[in-house]
Amino acid sequence: MTVAETAQPDPEALGREMHALATELYPLCRSITGAGLRETLRAIQNRIPLSVREVPSGTQVFDWTVPNEWNIRDAWIKNARGEKVVDFARHNLHVVNYSAPVRAKMSLAELKPHLFSLPDQPDLIPYRTSYYKESWGFCLAHHDLERLSDEEYEVCVDSTLAPGRMTLGECFLPGKASDEVLISAHSCHPSLANDNLSGIALAVALAQTLGRQTNRLSYRFLFLPGTIGSITWLALNEPIVPNIRHGLVLTCVGDSGQATYKKSRRGDALIDRAMQQVLETSGAAHRVMDFYPYGYDERQYCSPGFNLPVGVFMRSQHGTFPEYHTSADNLGFIQPEFLADSFRRVWGALEILEHNASYRNLSPMCEPRLGKRGLYGGTGGQRAGAFDEMALLWVLNLSDGEHDLLSIAERAGMPFGKIRAAASALEKAGLLASTSTALGG
Repeated sequence: MTVAETAQPDPEALGREMHALATELYPLCRSITGAGLRETLRAIQNRIPLSVREVPSGTQVFDWTVPNEWNIRDAWIKNARGEKVVDFARHNLHVVNYSAPVRAKMSLAELKPHLFSLPDQPDLIPYRTSYYKESWGFCLAHHDLERLSDEEYEVCVDSTLAPGRMTLGECFLPGKASDEVLISAHSCHPSLANDNLSGIALAVALAQTLGRQTNRLSYRFLFLPGTIGSITWLALNEPIVPNIRHGLVLTCVGDSGQATYKKSRRGDALIDRAMQQVLETSGAAHRVMDFYPYGYDERQYCSPGFNLPVGVFMRSQHGTFPEYHTSADNLGFIQPEFLADSFRRVWGALEILEHNASYRNLSPMCEPRLGKRGLYGGTGGQRAGAFDEMALLWVLNLSDGEHDLLSIAERAGMPFGKIRAAASALEKAGLLASTSTALGG
């Protein structure tokens, strides 16, 4: 059975499941290496068949090197009275991610260069990292920073930064064809719900749904630390990269912003056309953006040496919403209804990838009579509950062996599902013959 021949997924139920997974993972202090990342991947393993690969620190991957492993147990700043004025146990954004261990006493003047806040968002804790330059620091609300008095403080970052391993998660669902769809989600941020957990949750829901059916294409889901993870995966898997014919990076898919798609570097790949077609026929506000070399792991997949057809699906674009990389990107910021809507959009694009094909009209000399084949209403109007007559006519007119169903849907300005249903009806009526299945990227 293929996508259309199985029971269609229930996006609303999946939206609730996705939010529940995000809720489970939210407290974990993830990073590009370490225990939080491994615990996150173990939770994913409980839901889909995920294989895990450990890559040693120091491994050379193109121009990069896998860094030392970071783990943290506790961190705090105490004032002269022994009160914790900043406490990692209250929120894991309080510590600059990848902070080196420190235990010291210092004045406020000495401490301030290690403190980060957002003066224009004084109630929020920012998210900061120091992956590739060893240092330490704390993040706090600007109001709390302003309340610190000029006294001696005790500082503790109980962490380790030493040779270890970086962990990569991968779920491969083989299909009838070796052509692959790559779906990638960065899995390295701590308690950030939209810019991290929403993409993970959507990828898991897609893998679960695809895993319950037989698919024409193969699907490869990657759960990786941002940048260094995708660089490492590409370096270790060059022989299979040519199988990747379509791809999506998923991020920021749980908020109320309009559905947004960033095209691949190619700009006209099948995934670009599929996502654009789904959004343009959805009837909802949306945005389609051209590729630019900044953002998430599409930068690596679309680097000129690989030039893979990988786009980005998101809702609010990263860096454009006030909650981005702050403590306001919490579980209340993402909602099941928006996760469900994101699933619906991506699923629609995957259906196009699965079912796109080209046909040849077997009765090309003028229009064939549709009424005698049960495809046309007897009064000349659209037959209620059956087929869209304009879809039938578009398919008949453009089925010359050169136009695939997606190009017909684009030309007609109609949803792909209507065009595909019309083609199926015409094929059953003996008016169309399949000439190919469009697998290309």
